[in-house]
Amino acid sequence: MDRSCPAVPSFRTQIYPRIYYAVTSRSRFRLGITMTIDLYYLPPSPPCRSVMMLGKHLGVRFNLKVVNVLKGEQLKSSFKKMNPQHTIPTIDDNGFILWESRPIMTYLVMKYAKNDSLYPRDPKQRSVVEHRLYFDIGILYDSIITYHAPVIFGKMDAPPEQCLPPMERAFELLDKYLQDSNFVAGETLTVADFSIASSVSSAKAFGFDIERYDNVATWYERCKKAMEKCGFEEINEAGARVLGSFYKANLKT
Repeated sequence: MDRSCPAVPSFRTQIYPRIYYAVTSRSRFRLGITMTIDLYYLPPSPPCRSVMMLGKHLGVRFNLKVVNVLKGEQLKSSFKKMNPQHTIPTIDDNGFILWESRPIMTYLVMKYAKNDSLYPRDPKQRSVVEHRLYFDIGILYDSIITYHAPVIFGKMDAPPEQCLPPMERAFELLDKYLQDSNFVAGETLTVADFSIASSVSSAKAFGFDIERYDNVATWYERCKKAMEKCGFEEINEAGARVLGSFYKANLKT
């Protein structure tokens, strides 16, 4: 019997429409600062949340533009001309267009940060940060979405049990990465923490018990404090709860 994880619909293009109306009217997702850089986004999206928190941390001023994928706005010729992948988040920084959250975050730090602590110039330190970013998109975030998306999308009444072990292994790896450091890529906060924090908060909102992983749980509380002033609660955890509510509404126990 085939025990491979089932193919799931695109999270960005097929699941976001189901949550659009639940979030667009919530003013608590707005950063409340004077805007300069256009950010095309959807509030509960984990990658969008990472960019929003980092921007607030850096003092970057966003002009927030919700992309109504329910109405197919991501497929408009104007948006596809700007971003051929028609994905979010996408930024327009005075004509410089960039999409995908992780390169967006490293770009924002390189251009707007006062120092390089969030994305070190030292080759060894930067390589660790890069590794954690790749680990997140390719293993941790991917496994979280693969396990939960079939329920969110209404394709299954319960998550595919064969997809749980890969997610658990991803958290075991993260726990090991945090064994000897306060943050995911060393002793100081980096862009990798912003990215992974949004992934972990989503898993937590879906009902996954991160307390099973001592180092992850301790790090998560540390991130809450470190990112408190850049919207960890009102941007990150609030957005995660919206995703979690849709998952739990479709879950049949």
